[in-house]
Amino acid sequence: GTMEEQELSAERVVQILKGISDEDAFALGMDPKWVRPEWLVLTVMPVPPPPVRPSVSSDASTRSEDDLTHAFAKILKISHQLKELIKRGAQAHQIGDFVQLLQFQVNTYLDNSVTGQPRGLLRSGRPVKSIAQRLKTKEGRVRGNLMGKRVDFSARTVISGDANIGIDQLGVPWSIALNLTFPETVTPYNLEKLTRLVENGPHPPPGETGAKYIIREDGQRLDLRYLKKSSDRHLEYGYKVERHLQNGDVVLFNRQPSLHKMSIMGHRVKIMPYSTFRLNLAVTSPYNADFDGDEMNMHVPQTLETRAETIELMMVPKMIVSPQANKPVIGIVQDSLLGTRIMTKRDSFLTKELLMNLLMWIEHWDGKVPTPAVLKPVPLWTGKQVFSLIIPPGINYERKSGWHPDADQKDMSPGDTQVKIENGELLTGTLCKKSLGSSAGGLVHVIWMDHGPNQARLFLNHVQTVACYWLLQHGFTVGIGDTVADEATMLEINNIISLAKREVQDLIDDAQNGKLEPQPGRTLVETFEAKVNASLNKARDRAGKNAQASISDLNNVKVMVTGGSKGSFIN
Repeated sequence: GTMEEQELSAERVVQILKGISDEDAFALGMDPKWVRPEWLVLTVMPVPPPPVRPSVSSDASTRSEDDLTHAFAKILKISHQLKELIKRGAQAHQIGDFVQLLQFQVNTYLDNSVTGQPRGLLRSGRPVKSIAQRLKTKEGRVRGNLMGKRVDFSARTVISGDANIGIDQLGVPWSIALNLTFPETVTPYNLEKLTRLVENGPHPPPGETGAKYIIREDGQRLDLRYLKKSSDRHLEYGYKVERHLQNGDVVLFNRQPSLHKMSIMGHRVKIMPYSTFRLNLAVTSPYNADFDGDEMNMHVPQTLETRAETIELMMVPKMIVSPQANKPVIGIVQDSLLGTRIMTKRDSFLTKELLMNLLMWIEHWDGKVPTPAVLKPVPLWTGKQVFSLIIPPGINYERKSGWHPDADQKDMSPGDTQVKIENGELLTGTLCKKSLGSSAGGLVHVIWMDHGPNQARLFLNHVQTVACYWLLQHGFTVGIGDTVADEATMLEINNIISLAKREVQDLIDDAQNGKLEPQPGRTLVETFEAKVNASLNKARDRAGKNAQASISDLNNVKVMVTGGSKGSFIN
C-alpha cells in the first residue's frame, strides 16, 4: 500500500483510543476498572477551588486575580467562541485554528515551560505561572514548601562561646526567651506557677518570665496583651497557657549545613543577658561552628511528645559517641585542654587556697578534702589529685602522651608521659589530646561507655570549669621569647639549610647535564621535582627536630603543641 500522511487531531486520537476494547486495554497494562486509554486525553477540565488560586485585593476597589484564574478565563472565552463558530457552521480551517488556540491555552495552564513552544503571556506581558512550575524546582511546592519550610517557634542569632555553661546547655538572650512560647496545660501541680506567669503577662518584670496567651478548652485564644479585667485571666484545669521560654526548657539547636545527625542536638535553655546564643566550647566540633560570626538556629518543641523525643534521643550527652566511626565527636578543646596538660604535669602543685577554690567548681564534690601530697613546709596538693576528683570511680585507663619517646621503658617514665588511671585515680602521666580529645578509646569514650552519657557530660563540664579556673590562676602567655632559637640551634639549622641548598643545586646541575635517571613511571621533569621536594622536606623535618630538641619544656608554644590544643610540630 501507499504511505499517506494524515493529521491526527486530538478528536481523532480520542476516537481511536475509545475503540480499544477492555481486553486490549488490560493487555496494555490499564485495568478498565480504574482507567481507560481515552482518559489520557483531556476532554474536560477540573477547576481548582479559590484556595488554589486566591485573588488578592490591594485596596477596597481593586482586586487582582491569580495567574491560574486568568488562564481559566482565557480557556473559557476561547471555548465559548469555538462553540459559537461550530453553531454557526463556520469553515473547517477557522474551527481548526480555534481548536489549536484552545489546546495551546490548556497546555500553558498545565505547563508553560515546554521548550520550542511559545510562552503563554498575560496582558502585562509576563509569562503565566503554570501548575507544573508551581510544583517543580527548588522553590516549588514539593521542595520549597513540603520537604523544607520556614517554621514558627524558631530563633536565629550570632553564636559565642562560654566555658562556664554545660555542654548540654544553651545561653538564650532574654529578648528571644520572652518572645518564644511553649503551650503548658494547667494541672493541679502547676496552677500556682502558671497563675503567676499569666499575671506577669507578655512584658514581665526584669529577671522573670511571663506568658502570651491563654487557650481555653473550647479553643478560644485570649491575648494577655489586651486583657484588662483580672477575671479574664482566671485559669482552670485543662486550659493551656502559652508561657515564655524558661530555664531548663528543652530546645533543638542547629547549624547549617546539617551534614550529620550531630548538626542538630537538644540543649537545655539558660536565659542570659545580651543578644547572642552562648554555647560550650566542646560542642563546637560536632556543629563545625566557630565564633567568627556564625549564626545558628534554635527550635522550640511544642508538645510533650516532641520534648520527650528530644530528651531521650537528641540531647548533647547522648550524641557524644557517634555511630559513624564509633568514637566520640566531642572532646576537651582549647583552654581547658591546655590547662589540663599543664595542671597534670608532675611538678604542678596547688596551695590550700587554690585547692579550695577549685573544689567549688566540682558539682558532685563530696566535701572531703584529699590528703596533701606534700605536708612540710606548707601543705601542697598536686594537679593530678584534683583531676582524680573529676574522674568517676571505677575507671581504669592506660595510654601514652602524644610526646612519649619510644625509647622509654614500660612503667618508667622520666617525662611523665605514661598515663595510668586506676579506679578513677590519676596515678601517673600527663593528660593531653590523646587522652582527652575525641579519639576512640580516649577517656571521654571510656567514661561514656562505662558510666553512660550523664557521667560523660559531668566529666566534660568539670574538666572545663576546673582547668579553665586553674589556668586563669596559673597564667599562660606566648611571647616573642617563645619563638626565638638559641645560637647553637640557629647555627645547626643554617647548616642543614645550606646542605639542602647544595643538594638541590647538584640535582639542578645533574638535570641540566642529562645525568639524571628518570624514575620508573615518571618523566624526567617529574623525577627532578620529586627529588627536589624530598630533599627540601627532609631538610625542613631535620631542622624542626633540631629546634624541637633544643626547646625547653617551659616554652609556651611547645606546651600548646604537645598538649594538642593548637599548633603543629612545624610551628
